[in-house]
This record gives sequence, structure tokens and C-alpha cells, in this order.
Amino acid sequence: MQNTSITPVVMAGGSGSRLWPLSRSLYPKQFLPLAGEKTMLQETLLRLEGLSSSNPIVICGEEHRFIAAEQLREIGALKSKIILEPVGRNTAPAIALAAIKAVSEDENSMLLVLAADHVIENKAAFHSAVAAAEELASMGKLATFGIVPTHAETGYGYIKRGSKESAGFKVSQFVEKPSLEIAKDYLTSGEYYWNSGMFMFKAKRYLEELETFRPDILIACQKAMSETEEDLDFVRIKKEEFEACPDESVDYAVMEKTSEAVVVPLDAGWSDVGSWSALWEVDQKDSHGNAYRGDVIFQDTKNSLVHGGERLVATVGLEDIVVVDTKDAVLVAHKDKVQDVKTVVNQLKAEGRSEFKLHREVYRPWGKYDSIDNGQRYQVKRITVKPGEKLSIQMHHHRAEHWVVVSGTAKVRNGDKEFLMTENESTYIPVGVVHFLENPGKVPLELIEVQSGSYLGEDDIVRFEDRYGRS
Repeated sequence: MQNTSITPVVMAGGSGSRLWPLSRSLYPKQFLPLAGEKTMLQETLLRLEGLSSSNPIVICGEEHRFIAAEQLREIGALKSKIILEPVGRNTAPAIALAAIKAVSEDENSMLLVLAADHVIENKAAFHSAVAAAEELASMGKLATFGIVPTHAETGYGYIKRGSKESAGFKVSQFVEKPSLEIAKDYLTSGEYYWNSGMFMFKAKRYLEELETFRPDILIACQKAMSETEEDLDFVRIKKEEFEACPDESVDYAVMEKTSEAVVVPLDAGWSDVGSWSALWEVDQKDSHGNAYRGDVIFQDTKNSLVHGGERLVATVGLEDIVVVDTKDAVLVAHKDKVQDVKTVVNQLKAEGRSEFKLHREVYRPWGKYDSIDNGQRYQVKRITVKPGEKLSIQMHHHRAEHWVVVSGTAKVRNGDKEFLMTENESTYIPVGVVHFLENPGKVPLELIEVQSGSYLGEDDIVRFEDRYGRS
């Protein structure tokens, strides 16, 4: 058998609608610490420790690139580039991009394809399943991981197993989300698994099967990867070529068509955390079945989930309720109705409200800002700049800014002057004046920015120079 290396492929795209208001389109759930102290993306990568694998390939959208890079950097996992998708085109093209990259570096590379937003509680069981899948993949099979069901679930697709195949089973059939009665039959039969959306196969084999069944996807991805551009921690592909790629899942494009599909059972405390009720199921609970984060007081409350923010949340006389508190929105929902949260998100989007897209606190490659107050012609932000980081050299056509340093040291350019500012010092930047802000120190820089003017949108920025490639 040829020597192969496992290349983890972590798909970190996502729109962020099902766990609103904590998850937003510009900060979806894979970047949130939902089931532990680390974010779900970080947990996915840390779960690989102990496997014989090479540096992971992470695939995410352009608008999430700095969040992904920072979270990888925090856990020391930023050792390979992050492939940026200019647009979302589903899982078959995303995996093709990773496979093309992996084959270019090692033609025998084995891909372990994972979603960035899954919970897997039993790491040892996960590693055992990976070993079983690797054995099958080394034989040219395309393995998927089938979750051993714990109840009759209507929210997942299912995989029916066929005859025994080494450490797994041949795939007999992929089945769409069933009705409750059919799901009960599946559970009783013991022949069906939940479709996890995780896979393992040789990169070369996947590309061969894609060429057989969906050559249009393969050609589009090959063209997109024919000329890549490395930018900081990222690999940029050809935008127009990838936009022309069909939107297709790996199940439809390959797994349902190939004769080489196998399924490896995985019983490891898995959840895709696809709703607030799903998070309640995997969270630790008190003696009354309540799960919580933050400063929470329960009174006569049972089987509920409270995800608190920065203030005290108290509940009285509730059962089977979800409460999620953020700086700019509060969700209160029955556990049985949390799937309808996406309807609220669609309404926010249709009304052009920012709450569907952004948190009040917004992360940037240099740090973050929190919009703490606003009115008709003013906005107040608390800005945090990480040590050694610098905002772009920029100017604004419609707003003036007043900066007051709260803590740390700021290096400032205001027009033709450059100077340092420390605690309680301030500067005023008129409309149209070129300026920048930098933290030359060793501790975070905190300052208050007061904007005033006729238009205060984030798109009123003319960047002249930017170390993060945004100019």
C-alpha cells in the first residue's frame, strides 16, 4: 500500500441564520464558543490532535477570512493557507478546491473532510472511526461517516447501510429527511444512520469520480485554481471561473452516484448544533434540566436554555423555553419552535436591518469595535486595537471623528502630523483629512471614537494603504 498522508479539510462557510441572534451572517456559528471554551472551528481543529495528519486546509468565504485566520492563530493552527471562496457554491466544489490543492502537493494525499460547526464529544471514538475510514479509503473507496441515531430525527438525511465492507458497510441508499413515522421505522431497523456530511477519501479518487459524474464542476474548479494568489494567510482563486461553477452538494454530485461509497458508523456524541434546541441537548444541565451561559437566575424554570450576554437574565415560571440575550437583540422562543428563527432573520434582511448581518460588536483584523450609542447625526464606538496592529491610512467624505484614548498608547496620523497619544488625551479629525491609528505598545489600545456628520456608514472609507489587503 502506498504511503498516504491525511489532509484535514475543514469547511468553514455558513450564513448564520439558525442560531440568531448570537450567530449572524458576518459571524456565523462556527466562529462562536457554543459547546465549550473554544470556538467550534477551533474545537474541530483541536480534535485532530493524535491523528497522523498534515496541516489542515480551511475553506471559508471572503467576508469571514480575518475571523478564521485569527481563530487559527489563537490555537497555533495557522500553518497552511486558507482557501477563500469568492462565492458559496456548496460542498462538491469546495472539496474539489481542496483536493486539487492537496494533489498538487502530494498525489497520494487522503482527505478527511469535516464541517467546522459540529460537536463531537468522544474524541477517541472519532479517531477510531477515522482509522476505519482510512482503511477503506486506502482501497479506493469513498467513505462517509454515518451517525448512529439516538432517536427518531426528522431534521437529518439518512444513509441506509448495505453489505459489510471491511471496517464499514456499502452504502445502499441515501435518503432525504423523513417523516416522524418513517424515522421511527429507520431507528427500529438498525440499518440507517444520520448523514453527517463528513467524508474520507483519496483526493485523487474524489477528482476521478467528479470527472466521471460532474466534469463541469471539476473543470470550473480546475480553472479557478489554475492561477492562485497568496495574500497574507489566504489563497485567492480566480473569481469569475469559480462563479461559473454549478452549486451542488457532494452527496448529489458524487456520493449518490458512485459505486464505491461506503459508510463508517460513528457513535461519538455528535451534533450539528443546527438549532437552539440542539444546543440545549448537548449542553450540561442542572437538576431541573436547564442549560445556561452567563449570569442567570432560574426560578421555577425547567428544561430551558438561557444564553446570557453581559447582563443578568432571570426567568420565572418557564418550561421548554429558549432565551438568548445579546447586546442588540433578545430572542425568546419555545424549544419546539426554534427552527422558525430563520423566518425572523429573513424579515430582518427584507427590512434592511443590520441585526441579521452584524453584531453591535464587530471584529476586524486589527481588533474590534463596539457601537455603544448612535443618533441621527452621530455615532459612538469603543475601539480596541491589538498590540502591534494598525488601521488603514484612510479618509472620510461625510464624517468627522473625535478620538479619546482610554488606555494604552496610540500612534496617530492626523493630516500632516504624526504623534503619540496616551490615556485621557484626544484628537479631532475633520472631514476629508487623511488619518490612521496604530497601537505601537504591548497592551491593547482602548479608545472612544465619536463620529459626527451627514452619513456614518462603514462604506464611507477611502483607503490609501492597508496591511490587510483591503485598499
